[in-house]
Amino acid sequence: MKITLQLEELAMLGLGIYAFNCLSYPWWLFLALFLVPDIGMLGYSINTKIGAACYNLFHHKGLAILIYFSGVFGNNEILQLSGSILFAHAAFDRILGYGLKFEKGFKFTHLGEIGKKN
Repeated sequence: MKITLQLEELAMLGLGIYAFNCLSYPWWLFLALFLVPDIGMLGYSINTKIGAACYNLFHHKGLAILIYFSGVFGNNEILQLSGSILFAHAAFDRILGYGLKFEKGFKFTHLGEIGKKN
């Protein structure tokens, strides 16, 4: 099942890359912005509850889709850029096993415990 989920996330990463490719931005910008959603980890410097909420906000694919399509319907390429980066980044994180976080701590995710052999 793990391989199936990773392949599904790989397809979503491809979709995020495709969405970015449809925009008029240079490719170096995709690479420069790809890790920006990890800024959500800064919430962990306050406590695990705020950390999980911030991390999950910046890694929620539903929110990424909402932002992207807000840009499509509003003819706003910056929103489309933001949505495609958030979506691609979240998919990439899930390929690596970094899921949405529980308040219990950073390593506790909806995909299981990070670092624990399943």
